[in-house]
Amino acid sequence: MKLRSLGVRHIGALMISLSAFGLMTSATLSEENKFFIKPMVEKKITELPSGPLYWRLENFPTLKQAQDAAGPTSLVAEVADKIWLFTLGPKGGSTPSGIKVAEIGPLPPVKASEYLLRVNHAGGAPGTKTAIHTHPGSEVFYVLAGKVGQKTPHGVTYTEAGMTMTGHGADTPMEVFNAGTTDLDELAIFVVDANRPFSSPASLD
Repeated sequence: MKLRSLGVRHIGALMISLSAFGLMTSATLSEENKFFIKPMVEKKITELPSGPLYWRLENFPTLKQAQDAAGPTSLVAEVADKIWLFTLGPKGGSTPSGIKVAEIGPLPPVKASEYLLRVNHAGGAPGTKTAIHTHPGSEVFYVLAGKVGQKTPHGVTYTEAGMTMTGHGADTPMEVFNAGTTDLDELAIFVVDANRPFSSPASLD
């Protein structure tokens, strides 16, 4: 009887352990199958530079060098083992000691009494996608690895590693997704109305 009782207890414990492992595995897979979005840096400003605007992306050897070079419309972040300076301004600008990676624009215009500049690090496994949403301003993309797609009422656009994409104007419904066969790693850079919700649910119907 003791041996049988011990066996039943062991079987029960094993079933509980397997069940817990199954739940953990399901949770892990669920996380892996999500499109991740991680805000990296942001700031508010009350005035935009004049004229057509572009985002200039530059790399720096050190965080301090990038911070020292940052202007009033610049953001600094460390992403993918590199130091980045993101500067909103006219086309053709440059920053001493910076290595220009990309210049993205011109941006769709946005009018507000206060503006939010933000950089998000985003991506996910093949097939992952965001919920359909809008932003109260403009969004541009720089792809670090993989292939990104953006679906809007205007159609579907794509861009791949080392390339850029300029999104549509404020309040355009969109779905952003991994359009490739490998993991997507990308930067999304914004200038939006700071006094409205940064992201709102939307529909593409």
